[in-house]
Amino acid sequence: MMKILAAAVLAFGAFIQAHAEVKSETVEYKDGKTTLEGFLVQDNSAKGPRPAIIIVHQWMGLGDHEKASAQRLAEKGYVVLAADIYGKGVRPGSPAEAGKLAGTYKEDVKLFRAREKAAFDYLKKNKNVDAKQIVIMGYCFGGTGALEAARAGLPVAGAVSIHGGLASKNPKDVKNIKTKVLVLHGAIDPYVPPAEVDGFMKEMNEAKVDYQFVAYSGAVHAFTQKDAGNDPSKGHAYNEAAEKRSWSALEAFLNEVAPVAK
Repeated sequence: MMKILAAAVLAFGAFIQAHAEVKSETVEYKDGKTTLEGFLVQDNSAKGPRPAIIIVHQWMGLGDHEKASAQRLAEKGYVVLAADIYGKGVRPGSPAEAGKLAGTYKEDVKLFRAREKAAFDYLKKNKNVDAKQIVIMGYCFGGTGALEAARAGLPVAGAVSIHGGLASKNPKDVKNIKTKVLVLHGAIDPYVPPAEVDGFMKEMNEAKVDYQFVAYSGAVHAFTQKDAGNDPSKGHAYNEAAEKRSWSALEAFLNEVAPVAK
């Protein structure tokens, strides 16, 4: 019994030591005169430049969901910036406010893309980052953002949309996509109907973009977010199976486009 306990203690100690250097901090950066407040997570014990990830938040702004994902990815060796699109101190207090604020950026795509470029420019200056291996990903509103960054021609190693909108106000911008794209979609998401999916695939196919599209049965909008509830009839709900499968798909994509050296 004592040997088993000792082994368990040693294993736990090794786990703590392995993650002891993964540090998180709130950081500020700029888009023009606008101050943005992001969340940076990195392993300070790792040596040399390495792949990095930008996470774009859902419509309520940068929160715990994005921070938790940043932590998980940093523990795998990535430098991760959970970006801020709205600006320091700008956080919606209700879904109605979030819808209005997110709508501003969906209408003003140039501004949306500028905020993402600000995150990219900030992250690539980090001495621990390989600027040629930065991936952008996002949830819901942020998934739309990841695709817009790719359509803007941002020089990222990959773009990942997780239960994000797929439509584009500027369909011709698909010609600017030079990176690989991954879309993780709820198969019965009422906010992204089949016509929008079909339009997206047509757009990608005609431009010969290297993309993957994965749809999860029974999943609606926001399927990775536990605070989305558990009632699919509302159009948004957490789906444990879809969350786990989408995370595995994300990891496989990252290993393809921006692998961390072992």
